[in-house]
Amino acid sequence: MKLLLVSIDSLNRHFLDCYEPSVDRDVETPNLDRFAERATVFERHYAGSLPCMPARREWLAGVQEFLWRPWGPAEPFDALLPERLRAEGTVTQLVTDHYHYFQHGSGGYVEPFNGFEFVRGHEFDAWKTVPREPERDVADRIRSPPADDPDGIGYLNPVQYARNVDGFAAVEDYFAPKVFSKTASWLEASADWDDWFCYVDSFDVHEPFDVPEPYASMYTDEDPRDPSLNSWPEYGRTDEGDAALTDRELSFVRSQFAAKLTMADDWFGRVLDALDAGELWDETAVVVTSDHGFYLGEHGYVGKPFEAPLYDVLAHTPLFVWHPDASPDRDRVSALTSAVDVYATVLDAFGLETPDRSHSRSLLPLLTGERSSVRERALYGYWGSSVNVTDGRYTYLHPCRADADSYCYSSGAMNPHRPLHPPEPRPDAEPASLPYADAPVWRYPAASYARHDEPLLFDTAADPWQECDLAGEGDPAEARLRGLLVDGLDELAAPDWQYERLGFDGDVA
Repeated sequence: MKLLLVSIDSLNRHFLDCYEPSVDRDVETPNLDRFAERATVFERHYAGSLPCMPARREWLAGVQEFLWRPWGPAEPFDALLPERLRAEGTVTQLVTDHYHYFQHGSGGYVEPFNGFEFVRGHEFDAWKTVPREPERDVADRIRSPPADDPDGIGYLNPVQYARNVDGFAAVEDYFAPKVFSKTASWLEASADWDDWFCYVDSFDVHEPFDVPEPYASMYTDEDPRDPSLNSWPEYGRTDEGDAALTDRELSFVRSQFAAKLTMADDWFGRVLDALDAGELWDETAVVVTSDHGFYLGEHGYVGKPFEAPLYDVLAHTPLFVWHPDASPDRDRVSALTSAVDVYATVLDAFGLETPDRSHSRSLLPLLTGERSSVRERALYGYWGSSVNVTDGRYTYLHPCRADADSYCYSSGAMNPHRPLHPPEPRPDAEPASLPYADAPVWRYPAASYARHDEPLLFDTAADPWQECDLAGEGDPAEARLRGLLVDGLDELAAPDWQYERLGFDGDVA
């Protein structure tokens, strides 16, 4: 068996023609369209643990972790996909520019692969220290560096990105082109292997939306080199604070997101070409998905700000699966699925059992027509904040008590909410246990944070953009979705403090 798993980071499903509602029909994604024509399109696929590394633990370890811990490393008790497959004689390969795998507090995912290609330099990747003053014009078009760190030598300073891309001249120098061209080359060279698993994790379409020509001018009449137009927006409200954008600025950001998407799509096409040339489709499963979307003015937000409710712009994600044994009539699947289900699906494709304690469910029965559903609810959220649930039609966003303590669980003492910084000692950590692990972990307190004060309920069939809140209006779906949320917490054996933090004390059986 051969299986290619592709993640395109921050891919907004509503930018794709195969999904509704699509607001950008003029955005060119011919290769994703081409793959969608061949594959099964999953219509009700949702994120689980957010954002970046929590999503990857769902895919690679089958753990829906956001109820227990924030952004973190692979745990010693995780049965990681590359580890499971490699033990069975399957060659495992990673191709990525997603530098978070190599940072403080998010390691352990790469080592089990037989091999990996790491494309350096995206976003804040600590790659280059020279030149001190990048000459390239991108330095004038990114977020201003902090006044106390003009040289960009601290954490999360955008000057690091300008330094990394200094000297980039051709499209081929950029990140998605490198990631997908390396993938295509690996597919061409891997003909001698009977069984392989190749995981491709492209950090694009993630910001900064720094795009070369001819893409940069495709969707705008502005001069993309105009230093007054920022291609790396702050996260937050578009109408106030540091993230505020004029209509012109927001339109430009959207154009550069679209441009980067088209660039990524072009080079993803090289991967499809390699599958064609190697006549691999009859023996290769291909999964394409994303960890989350990205606000581009929807609901008045830009980015992935902590204060924004988890509307479907972020949480309703694309999923396409090609499997040689899929039923011919399985061109679209309307069953509810969750990000964590990628894990069991990959294992099932290789004939391996999913661990009993996993939170993942294989989607292959949906592809073969053996089943019409695999779950009645999907939970999703960020650790320490609201917990949300959908039944595939209604979405219910439940607030938390921001004044209460919440706890994350980790085998190491990591600094909550600041994953990119070195960990700080936690003398208040206590030993604890997890329902999905057979080894003790550490528990330490951290305050909850609120995204919204009251519940939010939306009927996405009638209101796909979630503009009409039905909570508190007497809609019977509210009580039913609240019940589904509690049932989901029960099924996952969520800790008691989660019920208290969410105000569900009386709901616990």
